[in-house]
Amino acid sequence: MLVLDLSPEFINIPATSKDLCDRAVGAYLGLAVGDALGATVEFMTPNEIRERYGQHRNLIGGGWLNLRKGKVTDDTEMSLALGRSILAVGAVEACAIAEAFSGWMRGKPIDIGHTVRRGISQYRLTGRCEMPESEHDAGNGACMRCLPIALFTLGAEVERVAAANRIQSHVTHHNPLADAGTLTVIRLVQAALMGAPKRELRRLADALAQDQPLYRFDRGRMENPSGYLVDTLRAVLQALFATNDFDSALIDVVNRGGDADTTGAILGMIVGALYGRDAIPRRLLGPLEKATVEACEEQAIALVSASPRGQACRQRSRG
Repeated sequence: MLVLDLSPEFINIPATSKDLCDRAVGAYLGLAVGDALGATVEFMTPNEIRERYGQHRNLIGGGWLNLRKGKVTDDTEMSLALGRSILAVGAVEACAIAEAFSGWMRGKPIDIGHTVRRGISQYRLTGRCEMPESEHDAGNGACMRCLPIALFTLGAEVERVAAANRIQSHVTHHNPLADAGTLTVIRLVQAALMGAPKRELRRLADALAQDQPLYRFDRGRMENPSGYLVDTLRAVLQALFATNDFDSALIDVVNRGGDADTTGAILGMIVGALYGRDAIPRRLLGPLEKATVEACEEQAIALVSASPRGQACRQRSRG
């Protein structure tokens, strides 16, 4: 069984609720920035990226979706839809999530994954809010949107976090390998939110690789990662531990090409929590659409404030 508790000696809880909220906002904006940055080069190979951009490092839009500059994709949009459902009912509830995703799909999003569409379609046709387990559903579509779970369950017992992860994931993706990878991303974000050093994040990543050897990331450099979550997280974890700041991490991972909006989004939420909001360069945050920035900021604060750790921080600050 994969155990992802933090070592008590490594936990450094932010001293104030403001510190925690700043990290939470950094995580959400990091997700959006990584999504928008990676979308430009999604489905390109590293050689194609080098030939066209040299090194891709700015929000310029374009890509196969022909995005406006500063526009995000389904990674951020589904995260916000998930967060809205949690805040509306005060819990992680499968049918509320499915309804939120259905409403999002009704708005004709610019991009939507096949597995996501299939899960939402099942809900519309049958009212079922959980897909059957499938060996073919180890894609990254549930992981890319998991940040609201990390924020809302911060400070909860590991089993409660894992249960919340399964509820949101299984609306569209029901696969034990993907569950394990997504839970680890959630725990990485939570460790970073609580001020844990990078060596503690490495311990969590190594625990995943030990429990699920397919996730070993200490082998050759993962380039052109597919939508298979194993490929995605190998690229994300390699870039996380090979760099020491927000900017370098995102530039590393999106220039690997492949499913770059999702590798950018997942790594963005981790390093946004790790390094904080102020670590996000202005050249990346400035072009991001204002409505997206506001939605991410508001939801980050609301979700983490509703978490067990957020409640504890508020109580301590009042004391």
